[in-house]
Amino acid sequence: MSLYPVILSGGSGSRLWPLSREHYPKPLLPLVSHQTLLQDTACRLDGIDDLGDAVYVCNEAHRYLLAEQVAQLGKQPATIILEPEGRNTAPALTLAALFLLRQDAEAMMVVMPADHVMTDPDRFVQAVQQGRANAQAGSLVTFGIVPETAETGYGYIRRDAGSSDGAAFRVAQFVEKPDQATAGQYLASGDYFWNSGIFLMRADKWLQAMGQFQPDIVAACRAAMDAGKQETDFYRVDQASFSACPSDSIDYAVMEKTEDAVVIPISAGWSDVGAWPALWNICPRDAAGNVIQGDVIAHDTHDAFLVAQHRCLATVGLDNIIVVETADAVLVADKDKAQDVKEIVKHLKDEQRAEHMMHREVFRPWGSYEGIDQGPRFQVKRLTVKPGAAISLQLHHHRAEHWIVVTGTALVTCGDQVFHLHENESTYIPIGEKHRLENPGKTPLEIIEIQSGSYLGEDDIVRFEDIYDRVQES
Repeated sequence: MSLYPVILSGGSGSRLWPLSREHYPKPLLPLVSHQTLLQDTACRLDGIDDLGDAVYVCNEAHRYLLAEQVAQLGKQPATIILEPEGRNTAPALTLAALFLLRQDAEAMMVVMPADHVMTDPDRFVQAVQQGRANAQAGSLVTFGIVPETAETGYGYIRRDAGSSDGAAFRVAQFVEKPDQATAGQYLASGDYFWNSGIFLMRADKWLQAMGQFQPDIVAACRAAMDAGKQETDFYRVDQASFSACPSDSIDYAVMEKTEDAVVIPISAGWSDVGAWPALWNICPRDAAGNVIQGDVIAHDTHDAFLVAQHRCLATVGLDNIIVVETADAVLVADKDKAQDVKEIVKHLKDEQRAEHMMHREVFRPWGSYEGIDQGPRFQVKRLTVKPGAAISLQLHHHRAEHWIVVTGTALVTCGDQVFHLHENESTYIPIGEKHRLENPGKTPLEIIEIQSGSYLGEDDIVRFEDIYDRVQES
């Protein structure tokens, strides 16, 4: 019976702002190693002999970023299922189970969020191997993290200490995040574990349980899959069917209701990296207790988390703080108040500011662009186009564009003309003219783009042809 990783990549990580943004969320960031959290998750089960290709479930907006990060690992996904909108983890897992059962009637799933950390993955693999017999027999296995502290930020799982099957215990109860005194009692009892949100189960048993407890979700997901279509590595579910699907988590939908839930305790250096203090806890610290990333000078500073991405950051006489500097935003926070960063993100949303959605450098399937300067009726961007990539054939109703090649060679379409531009050469794209930019070379193409006009928003794009299937989005 083959084991398939099912990696759920739907979280936004708003409490890790300003590094995590809506259009470039926490799973896609390299927070604890040279690999991103998504990439670390994709490698977590490496070494298991009968491991199948992974199924990824992600937001439509992140599909090319996710696909590129998986490709960098040299891995081929079974598919990347695209959710047109988030419906929480139960529908996401149901989509994955439906897909896997089309190709393997005995598929067994290891369900992992894409934004967690395991500093000891070997112990996790050992726990998965221990739980396979339970899952094969029909149990819905979850993994409980042996608590090290009286943590109030996690939900807990209480084991039935008198009922065990090998390494697994019957689940007696799922409990919500406790207050400090209750968390202390949980820690002292030895019968409570942190709820990791990681599961092991047969795909058919998951659908059977969902059919028993949440038939509406199963019906909506089945309709969305049946009306969906495969596009290279992506499976795009039907938007109308999926929008009718109720939203629910794996725990609420099934695990808290079923009699088949078992828990396997593990100690594998797990963290959900839910906020800056959690990241401070697992990152290497200097003699003063500081986590330092980038060009940082810390004088008389202790127990701090300090990140500088674009300039020198200096601190003097500060303790227990978080300072995170990015190209367009700086966060300064007391470490004990770090959960409230989400209130800053809410404020940015309410004010319709862009800083909650994207960084100054914005990634696209063809490469990226970065804002350099802007003012009334103009803005300047630096575009980087990957080798072999092309921007869609498009036009703008309200702006003209000037392109200057900095490095590489560009193939330009402007109206009926198609021509090459080399370094230090430029061209002009009038308002309303169809145009396209391509990189025919083997090195990245860098362009300075100067836009001018009455409206410069990214929604002033009409696409006619696009190798990334984005015509319908314009």
